[in-house]
Amino acid sequence: MQVLKFGGSSVAHSDAIKCICSLLEKKPKGRYAIVVSALGNITDQLIQCGELASERRNIYKNILEKIEIRHLNIIRELFPITYQSHLISWIKKNINDLESLCDGIFQVEELSKRSLDKIMSFGELSSSFLIAEKLKQFGLDAICKDSRDLIITDSQFGCAQVDFNTSNHHIIQFFREKTSEYIVLPGFIGSTLENETTTLGRGGSDYTASILAAAISASLLEIWTDVSGMMTANPKIVNQAFPIKEISYEEAMELSHFGAKVIYPPTIHPAMKKHIPIQIKNTFSPIDPGTLIYINKNTNISQPVTGISGIQNMALLTLEGSGMVGIPGYSKRLFEALSREKINVIFITQSSSEHSITTGIHETDIIKAKTVIDSEFDQEIHQRRLDPLRIEKDLCIIAVVGDYMKNLHGTSGKMFSALGRNSINVRAIAQGSTEKNISAVIRKTDFKKALNTLHEAFFESPPKQINLFICGVGKVGRKLMEQIDHQQNYLLKELKLQVRVIGLANSKKMYFNDHGINLSDWEENLNQKGINMNIYSFMEKVWKFNLRNSLFVDNTASEEMAMTYDKFLKNGIGVITCNKIACSSDYDHYKKLKTLSRHFKAPFLFETNVGASLPVISTLNDLINSGDKINKIEAVLSGSLNFIFNHFLGKKSFLEVVKEAQLKGYTEPDPRIDLSGLDVMRKILILARECGSPLELSDIHKTSFLPVTCSNSNSIEDFYQKLHRCRDYFFKIRNEAEKYKKRLRFIARYENGVASVGLESVKQIHPFFQLEGKDNMVLYNTYRYAEQPLIIKGAGAGAEVTASGVFSDIIKATK
Repeated sequence: MQVLKFGGSSVAHSDAIKCICSLLEKKPKGRYAIVVSALGNITDQLIQCGELASERRNIYKNILEKIEIRHLNIIRELFPITYQSHLISWIKKNINDLESLCDGIFQVEELSKRSLDKIMSFGELSSSFLIAEKLKQFGLDAICKDSRDLIITDSQFGCAQVDFNTSNHHIIQFFREKTSEYIVLPGFIGSTLENETTTLGRGGSDYTASILAAAISASLLEIWTDVSGMMTANPKIVNQAFPIKEISYEEAMELSHFGAKVIYPPTIHPAMKKHIPIQIKNTFSPIDPGTLIYINKNTNISQPVTGISGIQNMALLTLEGSGMVGIPGYSKRLFEALSREKINVIFITQSSSEHSITTGIHETDIIKAKTVIDSEFDQEIHQRRLDPLRIEKDLCIIAVVGDYMKNLHGTSGKMFSALGRNSINVRAIAQGSTEKNISAVIRKTDFKKALNTLHEAFFESPPKQINLFICGVGKVGRKLMEQIDHQQNYLLKELKLQVRVIGLANSKKMYFNDHGINLSDWEENLNQKGINMNIYSFMEKVWKFNLRNSLFVDNTASEEMAMTYDKFLKNGIGVITCNKIACSSDYDHYKKLKTLSRHFKAPFLFETNVGASLPVISTLNDLINSGDKINKIEAVLSGSLNFIFNHFLGKKSFLEVVKEAQLKGYTEPDPRIDLSGLDVMRKILILARECGSPLELSDIHKTSFLPVTCSNSNSIEDFYQKLHRCRDYFFKIRNEAEKYKKRLRFIARYENGVASVGLESVKQIHPFFQLEGKDNMVLYNTYRYAEQPLIIKGAGAGAEVTASGVFSDIIKATK
């Protein structure tokens, strides 16, 4: 014989009944006990009716009227006219009984748990009655039996305890006497020996089915609900969650204890004692395999974790003090005090020194817990042998569950490493004595992020999801968006990376989409749906998303933006930037960013600060990290200046070439930064710092080639006018170089702790002589590269190559 339980559906009542009866029709011949919970979410209406009965007669009568109309419509929809009369009579009689009960509640102006149990029982009774009648209409041998005649409980209304000896006797005797093929019973309800209706608490209908299955030694217990089995994580929080095909009783209990609501721990116990397999199936997708819970699941030691679960809205209570050390009885008194108030303890951990005990409870129990604990330990607290109870709120607990975690090294390391990489701070840790559960208490705001992080670590083969927040969509930012859009399929297929742009901002607007911004129409969404941009509001939005594998990308030249990097890094969010201001700011600030990056395991990459997409910084770091010593750096680091001096030919004025460079996007938005040498000074400073030198920008020796009048311009337009007036000066510099067959190059040098920049004329034999267009060149003279320097050469300016450098850093950060 098999036991089947149906319910848990938000689908319309009549549709649920049709679906359930259709499934039962297709079952092989045999005997079935069918347990039914309230269908169509009627329980909520019944509870509301009971709560309102004590104060507002017109409203509860209105609710009862709606419930009656609803049931009458179901009967008219499901049954032929000739079959409806006795069904309608049964419904009306029970509605009248409900109304009489509510009237009594109204008279005494109090709703007791006993009365509420009686009211709530109507949902299960009506659902099971209608299903039995529908099966009879199909010509099946079906009867309906009131579970209250079989399941006997104590009088703890709202969550009654089952008297198994008496209940098992009644159940066995009934099933011996009745030979019907389909026996339909309401779930969730029982009765006292005095015939008072009781309910079995959360998951009570599943519990009813398990009690019946154990009593009659069923071959299988099937729980039909509206999900396709137990999932590796909550699918409402973790989109990548998938059904678990097989799971042990112990694993299922651990997951359900920590928040997996598909099945509750009491349901598992009766079936587990009799080794009855439990199959969880989806009523509305019966072809899905669902989850099988039984004693001997197929072993897969290489996959130690079976599922991840969690409980939100938790608080930690810590009782500590030197008076506890070496004195027995404190734990006993603590848990007895909590037990007296029926406070459920979710989590327990104790320091090895016996100096403190920490327990986790639901936030709703905080006041009760504090009152009872303060009372229990009042004398010890008064004598200062114990500290006052410490309470921490806004927490949650996550649990990694698996039978084979103890057989595979590194599971806990993998768990906490994944959390640490995403800056999820662990407040407390506990591991079950069977080593099938590792639990961690974290901030409630990190709950979604933690579940997704752990699910990715233990269950998801690539792709790895990367979430970008990008500021700056000018020339570089626009090209970056194009490159990401163009490469998305390649990254997914070849590198197993799913790159999503979650937030986007320019100087005026910012726009977010938690599912990822469509890169084909991002500009339209930013302009039309974006809100006013404010860097602090932008950061608050990023914190609120709190997504794993998050990166902040700065494509601006904004000092305000550059000064926010520390806040991102402290929150475990990597920073990718082509903005040179942060790394060329005060040395202490530069070191702080590098330290934060290491401490919070958040990448801080700025390859494009020097040489656009050229591997200038990464090569330097590789040399130093491998033990080489940098003796000297010579470099042409300004693609814009190299372009300008390479195209300052013939009759073209210096001003014309500068404007051409700006038009092509080779200069900074303000070309004075390039021509003053400030941009190159920042670059050589960054390289010097990467070599370990604590230089400041003011330490860089600069030889300016601009006339003093040009250096003192107060606007870009004023600067251009002064360049025009000094045209003869620039022609003279060029002609002097050409006279000796040399070329002008703005060169940066670093040697023996000294850095300098300035315009020089180089001979034909010098590597810089042949530099064309906007190319950069860096010469690393090192201990290993002493005779011939290591040369890096290529395009060092332009939106396209700078964007590709930023994109390359994004990909590096994912590793």
